[in-house]
Amino acid sequence: MRIISGKYGRRRFDVPRNITARPTTDFARENLFNVLENFVDFDGLNALDLFAGTGAISFELLSRDCASVTCVEKSTTQLDFIHKVKGILKDDNLTIVRGDVFKFVSTVRQKFDIIFADPPYDLPHFEEIPSMILNSKMLKPGSIVIVEHSSKHDFSKLPHFDQHRAYGSVNFSIFRIPDDASSTEGAAQ
Repeated sequence: MRIISGKYGRRRFDVPRNITARPTTDFARENLFNVLENFVDFDGLNALDLFAGTGAISFELLSRDCASVTCVEKSTTQLDFIHKVKGILKDDNLTIVRGDVFKFVSTVRQKFDIIFADPPYDLPHFEEIPSMILNSKMLKPGSIVIVEHSSKHDFSKLPHFDQHRAYGSVNFSIFRIPDDASSTEGAAQ
């Protein structure tokens, strides 16, 4: 795993062979962050990485000076790797949550500026994840939600959809909550 840019840019970490996650490719990650940098300054933001896997997105967000990054993952192997990299970087701005993403999203009350979700492509009810996030209490005016998915999904009809990007077999749907939104509760059905 390679951190693309920022204060930890070019750092590499050997991912254990027994990791079951499908990490976002370096190519796709680099292009996604190039897009995001056009409309957000990461410095000081609060970010959330759902289905964190190897933590590549979390570490990319930390490297770009997010004030805090919370990552949620339930696999012990992936969590051990994330803890190891956090220890090497000595970055206390990363909060690691071991748990089920669906329970986390339904109970958390913290608001985030950026939410990234990379569920396993074969996860049952995958198509419900964007709406679950968009209907959560985690959003605030100006929040950005990114969902990584395969080409078989099209989320362009959901509220707050902004754009779709494809890099090889990796697809991202990006949602932007308007800055003037007074409430996002119930925005997505």
